[in-house]
Amino acid sequence: MQRIRDAQTIIGALEGGDLAQEMSVQITGALAQLKELTGGRPKAKAKGKVVLTLDIEVEGSQATITGAIEAKVPKPARGSSFYWVLDDGSLSTEHPQQMNMFAGPRPLAAAGDA
Repeated sequence: MQRIRDAQTIIGALEGGDLAQEMSVQITGALAQLKELTGGRPKAKAKGKVVLTLDIEVEGSQATITGAIEAKVPKPARGSSFYWVLDDGSLSTEHPQQMNMFAGPRPLAAAGDA
């Protein structure tokens, strides 16, 4: 009778080795995504997690083990854009109460308008 006593052998044998292979794929994929999120910056950090869950059911002297793998990586950071909302609901990149000093010459106001 062959006895299995170590976790590496048990995990390697589950699903005919497919579970261990999938775990390797998930770890490699998570590492690639995390590296991409850091953008190659030397001190940038990104954290993720790969979790292996084993559900174990024993009935009498028989055991059934079911594995599940879950990988979590952060979503890529998105930038934000700032706009001014005008009275008609449209957006503008310029403050509505300030004049554009760089738009070129403007016509002079009439003497009675000032």
